[in-house]
Amino acid sequence: MTMPLDDLSDLPEEALLARYAAGDRMAARVLVLRLSPRLLSYVYRLLRDRAEAEDVVQEALLRLWRMAPAWRPGEARVTTWLYRVATNLVTDRQRARQRRRVAALEDAPEPADSAPGAVAQLIEADRMAALEAALACLPERQRQAVILRHLEGLSNPEIATILEIGVEAVESLTARGKRALAAALAGQRAELGYEDEEALP
Repeated sequence: MTMPLDDLSDLPEEALLARYAAGDRMAARVLVLRLSPRLLSYVYRLLRDRAEAEDVVQEALLRLWRMAPAWRPGEARVTTWLYRVATNLVTDRQRARQRRRVAALEDAPEPADSAPGAVAQLIEADRMAALEAALACLPERQRQAVILRHLEGLSNPEIATILEIGVEAVESLTARGKRALAAALAGQRAELGYEDEEALP
C-alpha cells in the first residue's frame, strides 16, 4: 500500500525503509530526497569530484535497497549505516586513484566555477576554497572525522560507528585535524578577510 508523499515525509527513516521493503516505492523516494543531499555533500568533500561522488551515493543507496528486507530496527540508524557504507566506498575509490596515479600521472582537477558575484560572495568562496584545500591535505581518517563532526554535524558516537573506531579515537582524530587546519590556514588570515577576527572559523 503506497501512501502520498506528504503523509510519508514525517516518518522516521527506519519506518520508511520498512515500508520500502514491504513494496512501497514512494517511501524509497522520500528516503532519497531526505538523505541524498547531505550524503552527497559529505562524499564530495572527500573525493572532490562531483561525478564520482554521485556514483558513490547511488551505490550506497542501492546497497541500502538491497539490504532493506533484512534490516533489523534498533541495531543502527539508517543514516549511520549509509555514511559507513559511503565512507568505505570512498576509501575504495581513493585507493584505486592512488594505484592509477602510480601507473599514469594523470590527475587533472575540474575547472573552478568562475561565475562573477558580489564581493562578499567572492570572499566566502575564497574562504571555502582555502578550507577545502586545507582539508584535502589532512590524512584521510582525520579528514573524514573532521567533515563528519564539524561540517555534517554528527556526534562522536555516530562517527565512531561510521569509521568503525572507538569514540576516543574519533576525538583524537578531530582534535588533530582541527589543529592541522588551524595551522594550515593561519598564514592566510589577512588575505581571507580574517585580520580583524579573533579566530578562524
